Amino acid sequence: MSIETQKSSPFRSVLIITISLVLIAICWLGVTLAFSGGTMFAGTRPTNLGIQESGQLAACPSSPNCVNSQSQDAVHKIEPLTFDSTPTQAMADLKKVIENMDRTTIITETENYLYAEFKTKLMGYVDDVEFLLDSSSKVIHVRSASRLGQSDLGMNRKRIETIRAALSELKSKV
Repeated sequence: MSIETQKSSPFRSVLIITISLVLIAICWLGVTLAFSGGTMFAGTRPTNLGIQESGQLAACPSSPNCVNSQSQDAVHKIEPLTFDSTPTQAMADLKKVIENMDRTTIITETENYLYAEFKTKLMGYVDDVEFLLDSSSKVIHVRSASRLGQSDLGMNRKRIETIRAALSELKSKV
């Protein structure tokens, strides 16, 4: 054996061990996700969902991973959805849009309230999204919040804007 080969052997051994450990970790994560049904990062359903005693949706937590049309602070504020139809038609249109979105489950539905869970494709994170119809103002208030983590990289805001655009497109087809 040459001196160069002997010197590179410890480095090569460490590299092989490191790569092996990374592959084992990736396999473990894959098996864990497969057997968890993609719900490993789902978290638990919050207990503050629904129409609050104030007649509004729950306020956002201090973390930036939530938007709420009834919020007053700039971090969480988003405009409510508007409608020109009857309240019944507005909720039917909203339901239709949500049902056509991927990885979405409607959990609760009444004549003026709708709650759906949205699951991310890769890791199965769940966001809780609520809609509260205000027929006198002809708006549907929204609240979209991530269950886990601090940041959502703007996904809750983007989701509501996607729903707004889909509702607008639905209106233009009528």
